Amino acid sequence: MKVRSRIQIRKSDKIKLLKELKDSFGDVVDSFSEKKFETATADDLPIVMIEGKLLLFKVGDIYFPTVRGVLELGLRKNIVKVDAGAIRFVVNGADVMCPGIVSTDPDIRAGDPVIIVEETHNKPLAIGIAIMSGAEMKASSGKAIKSVHYVGDKLWNLDI
Repeated sequence: MKVRSRIQIRKSDKIKLLKELKDSFGDVVDSFSEKKFETATADDLPIVMIEGKLLLFKVGDIYFPTVRGVLELGLRKNIVKVDAGAIRFVVNGADVMCPGIVSTDPDIRAGDPVIIVEETHNKPLAIGIAIMSGAEMKASSGKAIKSVHYVGDKLWNLDI
């Protein structure tokens, strides 16, 4: 992946982006509201850099944190924990199935961006889109989360 055309985000667009992130990931977003935001494109994928670090990306109309972004920004909302048996599948880009889920944030709704973490150390493994609500993920079977970014993919290895 190659990064092209880095442009600083206008204040009005930054406010809109921060509101969207706050709705999904809570008040922790306020801690980085004064930092420099830039937008760019990496192989047709819109990305957002905060203080020069790749921390967000956009799929469709939704902004997602990168796995590194979750660590850097300290995001702790919309979390789905998976068991040890699911880890090797998740870090290879597989969608998350209900039987591998240990716990979920009960406020998750279908279509929300979610952070997939492993249960032992709470380390983020992947970012995805919820296919069902948080309560349904623990109660049913089938596919619960569509994976959009994971440790070791092209976005993870992107050099800026």
